[in-house]
Parts: sequence; C-alpha cells; structure tokens
Amino acid sequence: MLLAIDTGNTNIVFGVHDGARWTHTWRVQTVRDRMPDEYAVMFRTFLHEADLELEQIEQTVLSSVVPQLTDTLAEMMARRAGYRPLIVTYQTDTGITIDTDRPSQVGSDRIADAVAAWDRLHTDCVVVDFGTATAFTVVRAPGTIIGAVLAAGLNTTADAFSSKAAQLPHIELVPPPSIIGRNTIHAMQGGLVLGHVALVEGIIARLKTELPHAQVIATGGHSRRLAPLTDCFDAVDPWLTLDGLRLIGERNPRS
Repeated sequence: MLLAIDTGNTNIVFGVHDGARWTHTWRVQTVRDRMPDEYAVMFRTFLHEADLELEQIEQTVLSSVVPQLTDTLAEMMARRAGYRPLIVTYQTDTGITIDTDRPSQVGSDRIADAVAAWDRLHTDCVVVDFGTATAFTVVRAPGTIIGAVLAAGLNTTADAFSSKAAQLPHIELVPPPSIIGRNTIHAMQGGLVLGHVALVEGIIARLKTELPHAQVIATGGHSRRLAPLTDCFDAVDPWLTLDGLRLIGERNPRS
C-alpha cells in the first residue's frame, strides 16, 4: 500500500492507494506547530477508521510547500513506520522535465499535478489547482513544465477582503442567485466567486493563445464548486495531486 501526502499552506490532503485504486482520501487543516507525535496520532486515527495501520503502509510519498512540516512528517514516518518518505523535489525522477528559469522554485505539488496530467493526457495541458493560491501549471509535450501563472486563491482573497473592510462579513463562497447582488452578501459572492471564475477564464484564454490545443484540468479544494460555473475545463479531479504522487512513488520504489 502507498500513502500519498500533499501538505499545503491551508490543507493537508492524503490518501491510501492499494495498487489498483484509491481506497481512502482525506483533507484536513494544516497546523504548522503540531509535533511529530501529534501527527502520528492523527494519521493513526484516520487509518484506523479505514481498518488500516500505519505499519501496513509500504511506501509514503510526500509533497510539501510548508518546510517545517516537511521535516515533521518525515520524522513521524521514520519513527512510526520505520522508513523515511520519498520527499518530492525538482530533483526527483518524475518522468517529466522542468524547463523554467529556476526549477528549484517549482513547488512539489505543482510537479505532482504535472506528472498526473501528462500521464493522463500526453498532450499540451494546463492544471488549475485551487488552493491557497490558484496555480496554473503549464505542461508542453513531450512532458515538460514550461512555466506557471500564480494568483491569490479564492479563500485567500475572501479573507483579505473581509479583514480589510470592517463592515464586510465572512461569507459562504458559493455563487449568488444573480450577478447583480441585491444585498451585501450576494454582491460579495458575485465579486469573489464569479470574479474568481472570470479570472480563471481570462488566464486560460491567454494561455491558449500560446498553446491553442492545451487540455485543462481542475483540481484542489474548490475545483468541484467552481468547475460547474464555467466551460473552460476538460476534466475535474480533486485528487489529481495525490495521483501524481502515486505515479512518482511507482517510479521510485522504496528499496
């Protein structure tokens, strides 16, 4: 069994793959100051609910954009499972190449996104990952990350909006009944949710002036919520990053 862990600034997403399919997937809040033993308890709790034990996990693949948690989770696996996880970096053998000005700055989550998208499509593609940032990772045949576009994520924008304006509340991030908001909440939903969709559509349109035949995949926490509001996505897979980690793990089996 393989455990894939994607550690982001807002959420930690992890799942168990039994060699044929994802049997369980989870999404929890990122807590930077948890100790390795605390994360061990958390993982054991989730795995126990799935009738699994940490010791049954034969390989762990980790992507992380939170450096202090990279070490925490690696230490937790080393102590509890008896081996260190494969930590994905730009230097990992992933089967794709990175052709950017500074490959070391490409996040491991975006590398995993690119691996999964290229494995699935084998053509020019763009992965739109809705997280703390909304990240557009651009992959060109024959499997090369050539660059990206990074924008503030939907939650990030909404939190900044409410915190900077004393009379604006925190709201549920769902589309309003009409783009013309007749109250403050609907007006904010129009600007935030539909505005974010418009941002995505605009960036995709510009990317397609350079890669006209690129396929577009949405992933991340808000993908299922936002994808129905636009026709710019060819596919939606909230767990795409985990699948990229799985593919990287299969390419780098634990010795």
